[in-house]
Amino acid sequence: MSPQVAGVLQLTALIAALALAYRPLGDHMAKVYSSEKHYTPEKWIYKVIGANPAAEMRWPAYLRGVLAFSAVSVLFLYLLQRIQGSLPGSLGFSSIDPDQAFNTAASFVANTNWQSYSGEQAMGHVVQTGGLAVQNFLSAAVGMAVAVALVRGFARSRTGELGNFWADLVRGTVRILVPISVIGALVLVACGAIQNFSGVHQVGQFMGGTQEWNGGAVASQEAIKELGTNGGGYFNANSAHPFENPNPLSNLFEIFLILLIPFALTRTFGRMAGSLRQGYAILGAMAVIWIGFTALMMWTEFAHRGPAFEIAGGATEGKETRFGIAGSSIFAVATTLTSTGAVNSFHSSYTGFGGGITMLGMQLGEIAPGGVGSGLYGMLIMAVIAVFIAGLMVGRTPEYLGKKIGTRQINLAACYILITPALVLGFTAVAMALPTPADSMTNSGAHGFSEILYAYTSGANNNGSAFAGLGADTPWFNTTIGIAMLLGRFVPMVFVLALAGSLAEQRPVPETAGTLRTDKPLYAGLLVGTILIITGLTYFPALALGPLAEGLAS
Repeated sequence: MSPQVAGVLQLTALIAALALAYRPLGDHMAKVYSSEKHYTPEKWIYKVIGANPAAEMRWPAYLRGVLAFSAVSVLFLYLLQRIQGSLPGSLGFSSIDPDQAFNTAASFVANTNWQSYSGEQAMGHVVQTGGLAVQNFLSAAVGMAVAVALVRGFARSRTGELGNFWADLVRGTVRILVPISVIGALVLVACGAIQNFSGVHQVGQFMGGTQEWNGGAVASQEAIKELGTNGGGYFNANSAHPFENPNPLSNLFEIFLILLIPFALTRTFGRMAGSLRQGYAILGAMAVIWIGFTALMMWTEFAHRGPAFEIAGGATEGKETRFGIAGSSIFAVATTLTSTGAVNSFHSSYTGFGGGITMLGMQLGEIAPGGVGSGLYGMLIMAVIAVFIAGLMVGRTPEYLGKKIGTRQINLAACYILITPALVLGFTAVAMALPTPADSMTNSGAHGFSEILYAYTSGANNNGSAFAGLGADTPWFNTTIGIAMLLGRFVPMVFVLALAGSLAEQRPVPETAGTLRTDKPLYAGLLVGTILIITGLTYFPALALGPLAEGLAS
């Protein structure tokens, strides 16, 4: 069987698995966020944090809950790293330096999981399991809560209430993320991923000396790392490490976990909004982009010309032989079209165009299907903009799900789509202009520029994957990427929740013969075109200086 055919079969199996899980999981999540029942463990949590889960919140109160909880989470994770050297189970590792501790705390709370350290050489068991793994659950639950609040904004009318943040946070964690993660961890252990609390031990001989490895609760952290679209690896090699991702079966299962909730949330949206067809339209737009990017990546990496590439059967540099070009390409697209950031290959070693595809996936806003929660609300923002553009073309006040898209709504949507490009392009320009940051680049020219552009694209879009080659463990990059991660995560949430509140206050607009049908393929096509055009106009000049220049020169 040729590698190309094997890749198509892997992609087919993945689509089939996602299709089987789509309906039951999407309906389950809709029930979770619509239920008025509170389980006993949830009541204990509410009592400890002093929250009243029955109290409805308007968008400013909901936002305060998001920001306050996240601020406390950053502070807790920062302090945990700073005192690591005094904690049991630290494996002899010292406390983390202030700039790196800030970067890591911001990263994991923002659901970015950018790592400027080698996991197995820096973090002990307590920080890994009690700090990083916990934030993998909580940051994902925060994103889902904000997405659900926006859905309620579309579904409700004549009220500014969007639900209760604390109830959404707890339910998303207890009823969705934890159960699936337990099953996922068991599957990964069965595939060969490790799960223990062993210390550092020596393994055989390596380059004339001994090699040291430490164990850890890897399978359990790996499951939520992928399911919650987090991405932070227990080991520096991330999902290319055999302890995290042992074989092609575990590789395909991890891709499945990455895409599972983001795709299924479109059914949750349709169910809660009262129209499953609306959810299918959003799903269709996501699927078209994801399948298109995957096919383009596989073609780019298989078809690259040159004697070495032809002998190897494609661009094999930087890719694990366990997974091959197809398994690596599918994983790379899945991780950069979501906010996962996990990698099973070396993105810097991809062809010029292949590296550009990974960057462009993040620059779309990671909405196809995007991160857990963030993908859905990002796509709904683009849906609002697409409706507005359609309204301009026909001279009619735009409407979406029975809500008028007026000046306030479009201003909030415009602010949402502008904040991330401003962070990416602004920080990249400053880093290239200053003399010191450029010293961290391994390569010069277009590829060196791509290293820095990728780093800030990954940070501001809350992805967390690295192009590699960039020595990012410096005060400049730790600080600026940390700031980009926090602003890129929480400033857009302000606009999302404000939009949700303004929509919830409206009276429903009756559908007429002139109303644009947003549940049809025509609208899904308009939505895809809007996304590609806006992204292209925003990032094309920067991409032309980096991956496009490199690809055309090769």
